[in-house]
Amino acid sequence: MDCIRKLSLLTVLLCIYIALTNPNADTMRKNSPSVLWFPPPSRFTRNLSSRLMSWPRPYDGYLNGVDSATRDSAESLEYDYYRESCPQAEKIIRETVRQIYSVHSGVAPALLRLVFHDCFIKGCDASVLLDSTQVMNAEKDTPPNETLKGFDVIDVIKAEIEEVCPSVVSCADILVLAAREGLLMAGGPFYPLSTGRRDSTHSYADLATYQLPSPYGDLSDTIASFGSRGFDEREIVNLLGAHSIGVIHCKSFQSRLYNFSGTNEPDPSLDVGFLDLMRSKCSKSVSASPSLSPVPSSSQSSFDFSNLTSEEPGVVMNYEGPSSGFGTLYYHRLLQGKGVLYADQQLMVGEETGSWVRAYASDVSLFRRDFAETMMKLSNLQVLTAPNGQVRHSCSKAA
Repeated sequence: MDCIRKLSLLTVLLCIYIALTNPNADTMRKNSPSVLWFPPPSRFTRNLSSRLMSWPRPYDGYLNGVDSATRDSAESLEYDYYRESCPQAEKIIRETVRQIYSVHSGVAPALLRLVFHDCFIKGCDASVLLDSTQVMNAEKDTPPNETLKGFDVIDVIKAEIEEVCPSVVSCADILVLAAREGLLMAGGPFYPLSTGRRDSTHSYADLATYQLPSPYGDLSDTIASFGSRGFDEREIVNLLGAHSIGVIHCKSFQSRLYNFSGTNEPDPSLDVGFLDLMRSKCSKSVSASPSLSPVPSSSQSSFDFSNLTSEEPGVVMNYEGPSSGFGTLYYHRLLQGKGVLYADQQLMVGEETGSWVRAYASDVSLFRRDFAETMMKLSNLQVLTAPNGQVRHSCSKAA
């Protein structure tokens, strides 16, 4: 009994110690939405606790279902990795994203989509940021990625960090952290991230062309695509909840409106009123619309905010008005048969996926918790860590 009491006391003391240490870690922000998690122990407490008890790491549960290589690479990351080499890094990322969001809220969905398209192809290695060269075709130039935005945001952040910590912070870390900050600004949940990722020297255009999930995919196609990256049906449903924000371009669902499966007819499952609404926003012959005027910046930055505005016509996801919570409106639309993308509406076809849609529609807190966990898992996919990869000087060019 004395031993148990001593261990209990030690646990309390360790928790207090952890709460008072690591001042650079941004998880201590009082104004950030939170999810339940166990704070990672410092080096001192890790060494001490490993001799006395088994200490659960906060990321263990979020790596379920991934292959051993992905698990090993993710476990080699470290919380607050830049605390000594570049303690300002996460603050610079946070403040820059917040500043841009205050002028153009489109930065949030842009970064969220950018990090997904990066991590889904060969892992979170910033390969999607690379430009094409004479000997390499870039992911960003492939058809699934041609409407990606947010590259300039990452470039601005990278340039600011390079001024204070040259050749230290990877573009891969900047991207996952910036996407999280954008999500927070849009009302999404906070989730802790380890850092220490390295950048790829190569971009994988062929893989991006054929392996990214299709907006036209049947449920079986979507499950197979995400399953190849270790995501189960619950995670698929909550990850697609990212479609709560941003713009979906007309060409991603135009065939549903006018030529479903080559029939020259609309998708018969579409509600007539919803079909008319979508057709009013996306004509039969989709062409690029005039670019919106750049939003004037109140900062001294030379960032061109018009780069966050697509010339492609599309549907803003809050077309019926703002939702009461991140994710709620998206799932309610699916229940009403009003999913914009065919692949999204297909979630209602499956028994398990449909049950998760109903669960998230009725409990936004459950969705936010699960979404945070899945974003942590996504951000840890097949990461490169030293000595592999590199830290680029410019995010669009391999060193």
